[in-house]
Amino acid sequence: MSDVLPFGEGALDEPLVDVALPVPLRQSFTYRVPRALGVLAEGTRVAVPFHGRKLPGVVVGHPARAPEGVRLASVAGVLDREPAFCAELLAFLREAADYYLHPLGEVLRAAAPALPAEAVRSLRASGFLDAGEGLARPAVATKRRAFVRRTDAAVERALGARQQAILALIDERREIGLDELARHERSPRPVVRRLAALGLVEVEEREVPADPFFGEPIERDAPHEPTDAQRAAIEAIVGALDRGGGTHLLHGVTGSGKTEVYLRAIDVARARGRGALLLVPEIALTPQLVGRFRARFGDAIAVLHSGLTPAERFLAWRGLRTGAVRLAVGARSALFAPVEDLGVIVVDEEHDPSFKQEDGFRYHARDMAILRAHRAGAVCVLGSATPSLETRYRAEQGKLSYTALPNRATANPLPAVEIVDLARHGAGPSGHPLITGPLHRGLEECLGRGEQAILFLNRRGFSPSLRCGSCGEIAQCPACSIGLTEHRREARLRCHYCGYETPTSLRCTSCESATLVPLGLGTERLEDALAAAFAPARVARLDRDTAAGGRAIESVLDRLRRREVDVLVGTQMVTKGHDIPGVTLVGVVLADQSLAFPDFRASERTFQLLSQVAGRAGRGERPGRAIFQTFQPRHPAILAARAHDYDAFYRAELEERRGLGYAPFGRLVAVRADAPDERHAREAIEALAERARRELAVKTRAVEVLGPAPAPIKRLRARHRFRMLLRGRDRRALRAVARAVVQRIDEGLGTARAHVDIDPVSML
Repeated sequence: MSDVLPFGEGALDEPLVDVALPVPLRQSFTYRVPRALGVLAEGTRVAVPFHGRKLPGVVVGHPARAPEGVRLASVAGVLDREPAFCAELLAFLREAADYYLHPLGEVLRAAAPALPAEAVRSLRASGFLDAGEGLARPAVATKRRAFVRRTDAAVERALGARQQAILALIDERREIGLDELARHERSPRPVVRRLAALGLVEVEEREVPADPFFGEPIERDAPHEPTDAQRAAIEAIVGALDRGGGTHLLHGVTGSGKTEVYLRAIDVARARGRGALLLVPEIALTPQLVGRFRARFGDAIAVLHSGLTPAERFLAWRGLRTGAVRLAVGARSALFAPVEDLGVIVVDEEHDPSFKQEDGFRYHARDMAILRAHRAGAVCVLGSATPSLETRYRAEQGKLSYTALPNRATANPLPAVEIVDLARHGAGPSGHPLITGPLHRGLEECLGRGEQAILFLNRRGFSPSLRCGSCGEIAQCPACSIGLTEHRREARLRCHYCGYETPTSLRCTSCESATLVPLGLGTERLEDALAAAFAPARVARLDRDTAAGGRAIESVLDRLRRREVDVLVGTQMVTKGHDIPGVTLVGVVLADQSLAFPDFRASERTFQLLSQVAGRAGRGERPGRAIFQTFQPRHPAILAARAHDYDAFYRAELEERRGLGYAPFGRLVAVRADAPDERHAREAIEALAERARRELAVKTRAVEVLGPAPAPIKRLRARHRFRMLLRGRDRRALRAVARAVVQRIDEGLGTARAHVDIDPVSML
């Protein structure tokens, strides 16, 4: 890599390049190339002048002549020794930008987030890069960390409250990093030093991998003998690879061994010298899965996640780009990893809505994985116990191949499910209205057998909102039309959308009354209720509040695996991919909660969530059981989840969608506008609706304009929000209308902002 060169005028015969820049403009910009820089291949990252500043961009073309009447600036310098984007990846990103009607420069920025000039300086200063081409150290960086552990010394004197709290944490974890300790107690170093002086703890510094996914050594794992169903799936995927690629749906119930199929398929691709990519919904929740891949393939894996520093991200990128590493694992943005000669892309839990990017470049990683595999001649494997209706319908229409894993790989069947009608069953012995008698007895029986339980409630905090008992006012976020959630242990009220928080007030802000009443139930409150009702059972919680930073998530799950936790309470984080043999009971506190969302996919998501969380039970030697508490015991999604009957749910939901014209029978484009002033936001969305209605496809009713109307969340981050939907069965007609709307957005909307969302997942 060279440093950025000084600006220069350049000779008239200098070659030209088109550069895509990370700006919200749907065009590239032409620059001259000084002879000293040589030939710049497409995909090379460069620094260029742009409106008085210097921006990184990507070379995307070589025009034969300069635009008439334009005085061209020169490329200031080259940021890469070799193109950051190979031809396959660059062509894929161009097509993705076109499909989602998004500026190519911003798409390329999303695909290569690390700024290489900063990364190289950091790497060289740290000794990770030598003076030449190669890496001086392996791709996994290390750092020194302090760890605190308990000694055998007894406590012989009274300790202060903070000393007791920190000692209790150390006792609970056996050993804890000082940086992790700081997430629980403010400024713990002086307290730890005092405890060490008393001989109660020891502090040790040692080198550990910077990446938490490589923190522990893994024993190598030999391939397991596949079941007949697994063997059929492996043969189908390898057959597609032999034929030059394709898309394959692997529909396997929870615990059926989908991961073994992934491992076998990737192993075949690697044996043929080809690369592989594994996409998961949320990388922080899948350390077990990463561990299985390390056990099978060693540490020559790039695990891409948000916790990497720019230097670490650059090292992973470079290892993949040069072919030194041929397997990448990560969440949706790992789709853009520069894996050389892709052979297999796996999208695990393909139905999960987190594969959709909801801001900026609004792509769906599953759909784009199919496109990238097609362009690369690779196989895209879509795996799920509860496939999305769109994916299952494509398989039924013969647009992708399909195999099923209908049974668990172990001898145990899927868990038996009991539905508890909350309208008929009141509070159990605990007195809490949402811990019914059947759930209370189920927990007693489970704990009495020395087994473990998971309780799922998709609301974090102590209570979702506070209401004044005098005037009825709800404590609301000042920037959003959302009630503030009470977090009682921290004595804070928080908005879970914009991040606003304030100390919990003892009085109503409207009438000064002191009668503030908590409404509803959150995971924090449920944790407290369970700890009181089932003492001395050990209750832990896993949600966004307890899982902030570092190995916090894995720490909680490690305690569960070591049988140091009897009952785990959590949000959706407890539903995804965890394989804990001791868990035999799963309780869903409010099974119909997600049915209330203003979204045509609400039933589908409810069925998927219930099926996934129930599948956490009975994965070991003992059979499992699930309890669904609900106010809607006869809802088709809940009944189908009880019976583990995906096909029944699929058929019923498909007919419902057919009549309404929703996916997979129709397509949607969401158009959203927002502004600080409500009137300006309304005028903006009405202007966009008017432009859409002028299109021929709307006049002939090939495309419907639904709305405009206020968005379900009317105000967010101090901006008023409106939306409309474009719906149609003809993809070309729908895109023509969407392009017209984009053109109107580009013309300007005053103080308002607007965007289009192709194939939206969230209706908010």
